[in-house]
Amino acid sequence: MDLEEKNPDPKYGESRKFDPNFKGPIHNRGCTDILCCILFIIALFGYFAVGILAWSQGDPRKVIYPTDSRGQFCGQAGTPLEKKPFLFYFNILKCASPLVLLDFQCPTTQLCVERCPDRHLTLLRLGSQADRDYYQQYCKDGVNLSTKSAPDILKDKLCPAMIIPSKAFTRRCLPALGTMKGGVVVVGNETTFDDGGGHTVNATDILAASKKSNIVMEARQVAMRIFEDYTQSWHWILLGLVIAMVVSLIFIFLLRFLAGFMVWVIIVLVILVVGYGIFHCYMEYDSLKSRPGSNVTIRDLGLQLDFSVYLQIRQTWLAFMIILAILEVIIILLLIFLRKRILIAIALIKEASRTIQHVMSSLFYPLLTFALLAVVIAYWAVTAVFLSTSNDQVYKVFNTSACAYARETCDPKTFNTSNASAQCPDAECLFAFYGGETLYHKYLILLQFYNVFLFFWCANFVTALGQVTLAGAFASYYWAFKKPDDIPPNPIFSSLGRALRYHTGSLAFGSLILSIVQVIKVLLEYMDHKLKAAQNKFAKFLLSCMKCCFWCLEKCIKFLNRNAYIMIAIYGKNFCTSARDAFFLIMRNIVRVAVLDKVTDFLLFLGKLLIVGIVGIFSFFFFSGRIKAVESAAPSLNYYWVPILTLVVGSYLIAHGFFSVYAMCVDTLFLCFLEDSERNDGSSGRPVFMSQNLRDLLYKSKKEPTPAN
Repeated sequence: MDLEEKNPDPKYGESRKFDPNFKGPIHNRGCTDILCCILFIIALFGYFAVGILAWSQGDPRKVIYPTDSRGQFCGQAGTPLEKKPFLFYFNILKCASPLVLLDFQCPTTQLCVERCPDRHLTLLRLGSQADRDYYQQYCKDGVNLSTKSAPDILKDKLCPAMIIPSKAFTRRCLPALGTMKGGVVVVGNETTFDDGGGHTVNATDILAASKKSNIVMEARQVAMRIFEDYTQSWHWILLGLVIAMVVSLIFIFLLRFLAGFMVWVIIVLVILVVGYGIFHCYMEYDSLKSRPGSNVTIRDLGLQLDFSVYLQIRQTWLAFMIILAILEVIIILLLIFLRKRILIAIALIKEASRTIQHVMSSLFYPLLTFALLAVVIAYWAVTAVFLSTSNDQVYKVFNTSACAYARETCDPKTFNTSNASAQCPDAECLFAFYGGETLYHKYLILLQFYNVFLFFWCANFVTALGQVTLAGAFASYYWAFKKPDDIPPNPIFSSLGRALRYHTGSLAFGSLILSIVQVIKVLLEYMDHKLKAAQNKFAKFLLSCMKCCFWCLEKCIKFLNRNAYIMIAIYGKNFCTSARDAFFLIMRNIVRVAVLDKVTDFLLFLGKLLIVGIVGIFSFFFFSGRIKAVESAAPSLNYYWVPILTLVVGSYLIAHGFFSVYAMCVDTLFLCFLEDSERNDGSSGRPVFMSQNLRDLLYKSKKEPTPAN
């Protein structure tokens, strides 16, 4: 296939005309898309206002500390309950009620205690004074077991009818469950209990109630365990990320001198790494053959918050093996069909390496992008937490018998004198959840939506700023007639200054369009989650089609935005004009773009994949304790996949940050080459700006005069 566009379609505009005064990025430019710049600044001020409002109303303690029946925090420093960090349930069996699923709260009195009970006692059968003193710490404040009869105490719900051996679990006192031989469930060492009212309770019933009592807290339990794993392994994670950064820098450095060799090394190593992944998955799959219970399917297993359970079944490793095998086949087929174009792409990567050598500061610019994105993510996360915890305490009527006031809101201060208390003697006014009826609480969901939307907008703006900055610097190199003598000093800082001074509005405009599409994608994912249990197949099909369409739309907008930012960096025009010019330029040279640009992106992606694979494999063997030499150094973790997954994601982001500089350099050089090809013909009167190597690679014609540079 000839890479030369023989007959460009005239509907995509006329080719660029020769301009003897054009010397690269225009310095005399004006502000673009001012209205969008103003809108973006107003939106940022509104974002700060939402954050301040959330911080004044929110209380993150609601996420960390359990609350008793009065809505007080257990174990919170500086409060009367500071020395009572654990939540105790008066009757754990009531947690098996369907009300738990309706109101996310057990319909029983909950009390903050210093420690969980370690013995089985009933209120009606207390013997010694020592037992009474021990039992009293699980009663409400002010209760004296020596002066008040047990029936009256139970009637007024001042103490639990019984206590059983318990253990602290996510700061809650839950039965100390265990199993004996034969799978018999026990609490402590007992299988049955007196519930304090003359009835016998099985340990199995307590197990079911215990699970229900913790149904809302399971996610928090996993989060706390993950947090514990991070506290144990953060220094190893940091070391792994540093290694990923060093490996990325080594790859970038070697690409400068050994681009062809390094690309082939990357290709071979990627094939070997993926192949080893297939082999390892097969070995795990085969080793589970004789293990009981390993043939359970993922569907039968259902949702398990302990993800290590999935690694104990064969189907998981079979799925991993199939996915890696498909990936291996795709990579090999692409390499076979693109083998001729890979040689051309390697030469283009060499030219990008020369460019980056003269603009070395570009390699460190991703650090600024990472820092700005970290600020955006942190602000969004903190604001989201404060918004989600800015509700007031809501109390509801809980009862065991039929009651007209069931689950209605109530005031614990006046409940004993209310009609609900009179008509429903066994009812209690207990803390249910956090909510509110004020104007702020009514529009809380809109504030959360605004927080998400501004997060996307700001994150996309930071990415766009990095792209236009790098594009301006690399364009300065390309359009320097005598390289490197004509390259302006500090091209990165000059390009960043131009972008912020003149084109904040254009960057905000492009980021806004992309953010709208991404928010719509999030809404579609939310709708899909809500419709999972629905039986309407047409609605599911329609939703899947919409998700696919918006996914494609997002990819197209990202591609157009990227090229529009390159044109903005060169000519300084507004976003729409730059996007149109970039689109027409690409369409006039669509064969070159499809053949060279995308093949180069594929090779750079393989480089990122290799770095991620190397870090992921070594982290897996280290944290799973399979390297005997350093087995003692590996931390003891709840989930060893937590640091592994963190390192895989982190190493990909680091590799992407460094290789994105190469990708942006290739895209910028490519568009500049297309512009140069249209403006100049290589004659003495119209000399081309491209280097001799790039000219030999891409600028094809029957008879070409030797370029002056």
